[in-house]
Amino acid sequence: MTLRYLSAPTLLGLAPFALALGLPATASAAGFVEDAKVNVMARNYYFNRDFRNSSSTQQSKQEEWAQGFIFTANSGFTEGTVGFGLDITALYGFKLDSSADRSGTQLLPTSTRRPGQLAGEAADDFGRVGATFKAKVSKTELRVGELMPNVPVLRFNDGRLLPQTFQGATITSKELDGFTFYGAQIRQVSLRNSSDMQDMTPGRFTNAESDRFNYVGGEYTFNEKKTMVGLWHARLEDVYKQNFYNLTHAQKFGDWTLGANLGYFTGKEEGSALAGNLDNKLVTAMLSAGIGGHKVSVGLQKVSGDDGWLSLAGTSGGTLANDMFVQSFDNAKERSWQLRYDYNFAAMGIPGLALMARYGHGDNIHTSTTDDGSQWERNFDLAYTFQGGPLKNLNMRWRNTMLRRDFGSNNDIDENRLIFSYPLSLL
Repeated sequence: MTLRYLSAPTLLGLAPFALALGLPATASAAGFVEDAKVNVMARNYYFNRDFRNSSSTQQSKQEEWAQGFIFTANSGFTEGTVGFGLDITALYGFKLDSSADRSGTQLLPTSTRRPGQLAGEAADDFGRVGATFKAKVSKTELRVGELMPNVPVLRFNDGRLLPQTFQGATITSKELDGFTFYGAQIRQVSLRNSSDMQDMTPGRFTNAESDRFNYVGGEYTFNEKKTMVGLWHARLEDVYKQNFYNLTHAQKFGDWTLGANLGYFTGKEEGSALAGNLDNKLVTAMLSAGIGGHKVSVGLQKVSGDDGWLSLAGTSGGTLANDMFVQSFDNAKERSWQLRYDYNFAAMGIPGLALMARYGHGDNIHTSTTDDGSQWERNFDLAYTFQGGPLKNLNMRWRNTMLRRDFGSNNDIDENRLIFSYPLSLL
């Protein structure tokens, strides 16, 4: 297992900030300890992906089973005008079942395949440790070190055994009523099946790397917190730059709750254009209506320009309306729609039980091999969280996916995931 520590330049970078703000030499640590929280999440994950139309020279399936632990120790802030704190994250996962001919689920790191192998050997275990130093003045907070950003232009991926993490610095400010401002510089990434840090690449262009991903953004919430507008700019240095405009609204009509989440992305090459000239525009909209335990949603999405949606490799596409378990329907020129149904069984007197079913379809897909590709994906998600007794808070989840495409290789997929998550508060 590899342990990571923050570099000396990163640590030293905090010193000028502390001096500029005039940190009292005798700042009380009372809040640092009193507000501390220590938690561990035990996650057991089984993943089976069956490639329905694989050839004799292709891997026919991916199937692995692993156990992971996510440990977080978050301090409060020291008292005084400037509060300081420290968060520690420790991640560890180990193999329960795998083999070289069915690895590649991204639950575990995989070695380079040897000649004659369809896949590579999965590691017996892996893990990482990271620290986040934080400082707070009024309603403004700076964080430096290990990060899990979850903003529209950069969402960390927690879809496997251990979460994806980044190293860098973020600042969040809520000094003005209704406004939240964001800024960040991200320097490296550790993927969800990796122990090490590495430079970042765009999801569609693995030949381009950068060690600078910067973003700024602002959100304004008004109308009694029913409406939010957002404006974002992101830049992967020497690769791409991107703007995002966002509007969300929720409205009650009698017993109904109506919702809308609208977004518009624009993207171009940046600086040295290591991935070449880029051109992307994407419109995304999720419309929903809920009553009682029922909620019905419709997702609409259209990609224009010569390239698909621009994002960092390995990150979540959760900002997009049609982001599903396997596909995000974000290929060049793709048009897609989704119909989704959620039901919370608490309405029937069974709290903790929830069902989600959805179907998405995309067409007019442009790739290097087609200019009229199509695909569809169907998802089921059934989850139950124990409400009491010795198993209280244990979450059991079954995810089932069927994906069919008329382009690419291994394009027909049947998939099942079984995930057991048990959170435990130690402090």
